Amino acid sequence: MVRRNYVAAAAPSPISQKPTVPYPVDTSVGPLLRYQKSLPRLPVPALSETLEKYLKSVRAITNDDEYTKTQAIVAEFQKPGGLGEELHKRLLEKANDPNVINWLEEWWNEVAYFGYRDPIVVNVSYFYAYKDDKLRKYPVARAAAIVTAALEFRRLIVEQQLEPEYAKNLPLCMDSYKWMFNACRYPKKPSDFELTFDPATNNHMTVIRKNKFFIVDLVKDGIQLSTAEIESQLRKIYELAGNTKDPAIGVLTTENRDNWTDYRELLLAAGSNEQLLKKIESSVFALCLDDTSPVTRDEISHACWVGDGRNRYFDKSLQFIVFENGRAGFCGEHSSMDGTPTCRLNDFVCDVIAKNKINHGSPNVRSNLPEPEQLHFTLNNDVLDAIAKAESNFDSLVAKHDLRVLSYQGYGKNGIKTLGFSPDAYVQMIIQLAYYKMYGVCRSTYESAQTRKFAHGRTEVCRSTSVDSVNWVKAMEDPKVPLEVKADLGRKAIKSHVKYMSEAVEGRGCDRHLFGLRMSLRPGEEKPAIFTDPIYIKSTHWYLSTSQLSSEYFVGYGWGEVVPDGYGIAYQVNANVLSFNVVSMHLNNQQMCHYLREAADEMKEVFEHAQAKEGRVPAKL
Repeated sequence: MVRRNYVAAAAPSPISQKPTVPYPVDTSVGPLLRYQKSLPRLPVPALSETLEKYLKSVRAITNDDEYTKTQAIVAEFQKPGGLGEELHKRLLEKANDPNVINWLEEWWNEVAYFGYRDPIVVNVSYFYAYKDDKLRKYPVARAAAIVTAALEFRRLIVEQQLEPEYAKNLPLCMDSYKWMFNACRYPKKPSDFELTFDPATNNHMTVIRKNKFFIVDLVKDGIQLSTAEIESQLRKIYELAGNTKDPAIGVLTTENRDNWTDYRELLLAAGSNEQLLKKIESSVFALCLDDTSPVTRDEISHACWVGDGRNRYFDKSLQFIVFENGRAGFCGEHSSMDGTPTCRLNDFVCDVIAKNKINHGSPNVRSNLPEPEQLHFTLNNDVLDAIAKAESNFDSLVAKHDLRVLSYQGYGKNGIKTLGFSPDAYVQMIIQLAYYKMYGVCRSTYESAQTRKFAHGRTEVCRSTSVDSVNWVKAMEDPKVPLEVKADLGRKAIKSHVKYMSEAVEGRGCDRHLFGLRMSLRPGEEKPAIFTDPIYIKSTHWYLSTSQLSSEYFVGYGWGEVVPDGYGIAYQVNANVLSFNVVSMHLNNQQMCHYLREAADEMKEVFEHAQAKEGRVPAKL
């Protein structure tokens, strides 16, 4: 089954001050939502524009006979008075309904997330791994600082004082921030759902240690706990948890969603467990205090991504993770919120701690703080059997996967910019070239493009494989092609990618529109040939699922592949380093990392040579 891990889109640049925005300001709300009512709706592109873009994209992965057949199928779909025109009309009616904020939202959330039944671990959830904190090498100190910083970010959201994000001076939709804190996904057949809880009355966090769940109230007598007080509470949890592990209730959240639905009912039927679960579900976030000590980038990335599956509660929107050796990271539940908001959250947490821009409160610990509350679940044989099955399924699932991290030190964003290229598009071409080196063929590639400039916008697909990228990678692998020609073709490929991305963020890619047309079919109507065409299926089989989110504070960021014979390649474009997180079902990730490095080296050589030939000083990458 195709996985639904469409994690993120390139994060907007941090802002130092509010830009001049051509939208009216809503003064009845705080800065966070000041532009929400002014955001435009997600557009429905012209049918002819979408089909033309679709044909152009599939030309890169088809031979002449395949392309001719697909052209004919598209022409039939586009015929005046035909079903394509009718489906487009229905979609426009939905988009223009005044009661519908975003025509895509309900369909996308259902099909891609809540109706998706495979485990969210590996298939949906994602992670960030932090750089070390040299001042806080002990886990309780590191964890307490992270909690204080996260609570400050939460305060800015609750009070609506957080500045919106912007892209090219236009504000982005901030609606999804409501799903960040005090939120939880719930398993249900046939489709899950998500709930949020009142932040005014739910000021507790869930702490998980040795598979045991503890509740820590973060406010006492109207005053938020200081970092020193949080650290004191966490020390007590280490003592209370001891050295033995409890049955891993958290592992149930790693299961197939239908199984988890059944297991949750077993858990509720076993005793007075409903209120205990509600304390976890309503908590501000989860803090996972792991008893492992990951060292390498591969190890900490894997530990943040899946861990051992036990010391977690994957249905929580936010899980901060701190390891025995003081290393730390984050795991996010993806259903209602894409990666850009949580990237901002985690970058904020790391930044204010590193720059000492957070008020840690009094170093004195109040003597009347209540003890952390351990949640003692009632477990019977049915629940214990479910836990055992979930553990076995989790271990089997994770064993099918391999995760490797390439930290490419040759150059980064700064060097790419000296060559005059979009850093994101340039790195996409690194990925295209690496795949071609490894397989000798170009295949469909998904890059997330955020559409948050529109109300309730999420993502669109930027199809990275183009006729221009195919011509370029073939030239790069042909020793007879002069370097100048390779450089010219490379520029053309990068320019083509930038153009597609620019259109995608405007809501004018082809994939979401085609999805909307497909969803506009009525029960009993036959699916048009365009959607059963082998080329359509091939073009949406994402052998490469890619996305960029970047922070100078992260040493890892990633998620899983979306098809069994493909790769999930999450990447960071930092100032002087490129980082690639490669996940697949054991498709020789080490070799892929080798080819990524080789592709980056060769692109540097080609474009530096071109600079020299043009009489410009070669960039020092």
